[in-house]
Amino acid sequence: MNQEMKNLCKWIINTAEKNGAKECKATLAVARNVEIRYRQHKPEIIKESTTQNLSLDIYVNGKYSSQNTPDLRKKSLGDFISKTIKNTNYLESDPYRYLPDPEYYIGRSDVDLKISDPEYPNLTAGQRHYLAKDIEDACIEKGDDRLISVEAEFNDRYTEIYILSNNGFEGESEGTRFGTEVYLTIQDEGNRKSEGFLIISSRILNEFPGAEEIAEIIVRDAYQQLGSKKINTEILPVIIQNRNTERILYGLLAAMDGRNLQQKSSFLLDKKNQIIGNNLLTLIDNPLIISGLGSNLFDSDGFPCKERIMIDNGILRDYYINWYYSRKLDCEPTTGSSTNLIIPPGEKSVEEIIKDLGRGILITGIIGGNSNPTTGDFSLGIFGQLFDHGKTIQSIAEMNIADNHLQFWNKLIDIGNDPWKYSNCQLPSLVFKDIVISGL
Repeated sequence: MNQEMKNLCKWIINTAEKNGAKECKATLAVARNVEIRYRQHKPEIIKESTTQNLSLDIYVNGKYSSQNTPDLRKKSLGDFISKTIKNTNYLESDPYRYLPDPEYYIGRSDVDLKISDPEYPNLTAGQRHYLAKDIEDACIEKGDDRLISVEAEFNDRYTEIYILSNNGFEGESEGTRFGTEVYLTIQDEGNRKSEGFLIISSRILNEFPGAEEIAEIIVRDAYQQLGSKKINTEILPVIIQNRNTERILYGLLAAMDGRNLQQKSSFLLDKKNQIIGNNLLTLIDNPLIISGLGSNLFDSDGFPCKERIMIDNGILRDYYINWYYSRKLDCEPTTGSSTNLIIPPGEKSVEEIIKDLGRGILITGIIGGNSNPTTGDFSLGIFGQLFDHGKTIQSIAEMNIADNHLQFWNKLIDIGNDPWKYSNCQLPSLVFKDIVISGL
């Protein structure tokens, strides 16, 4: 971030102190977003926006508030700061709300995470159009006369963030993110339609998959769903495809959150260093992956980011506890949220696993569902393929799986060798035994 904006941030901190803020933190963020969507060989949506925002955290007389404004003119900011402090005085006091001890800021890595693509300034409007158009064209080419429509979007985002507090924290971050969202609609039997949907993201544009690879994935998955039907309720092994494992995992992560622990609404309360899953399950949170979509050098409290083993061979080793909830829980803070999530891959491909598994279901999509962080109960709508000894029998849809996380993760029996790299959740396909598949 340029020096002018940094100086403005320092002025904001000084002004807040002069107006009576004992502690304060200012976050300046600037972002540029571009979105181009093609449909029927024509641009359907073209959007570009640039935003700027100040987030100001104020601590005064044991009270706390956080306010935002996009108006960064000094005259307007002066009024904004004084009103924010005045309004904070009307709030209830909270003895747990104060800035962290500065000793927690020590130890930040100086590694270059390469989360900002140096070629981003050279990306032209024409290139953005071609990237979206090429994906649509590749999908149409791989389809047939049953293909009704393709919507292909290319989007990119550039962000700069500068954070300053009056107790010694200073941090800045610059990052890029490139993404595509692709939707396919295919005519199925009768009036039914099969749909495909794919999201892919990357920090660096030249690490982004080509149009042919993207089309291959989504067209294959969408056409595999043609003729989907329900089957009778069965207890079967299931393989959750790599792109869908995060939907299951986030139900587990919610119970590891400091707020839920403090509110006693977590099924993992008092489970630290206890077995919560099969010994195949290891979950690593690594914010220092080069060009990782969740990578950063510091977290929302300003603490240095570091790799953490959250679950070690089925044993829960850590929670996500930020500074505020660590005060309420009377424990040491860890970090407030997940970054890059990794489950170490296995040795076999999904195709090899299917051959050895007998009769089972490959889950290629999850629709809706819910997960209760207090009890661990969850239910998800699924679709995919029913297989038997390596051969696909039929596509299935409108089915459900329901289980409890404390039992479900103990049913893990194998892990694929296919981590999905176009997300901050770099997770492989997971194999579970004895899952109730609810259908007819």
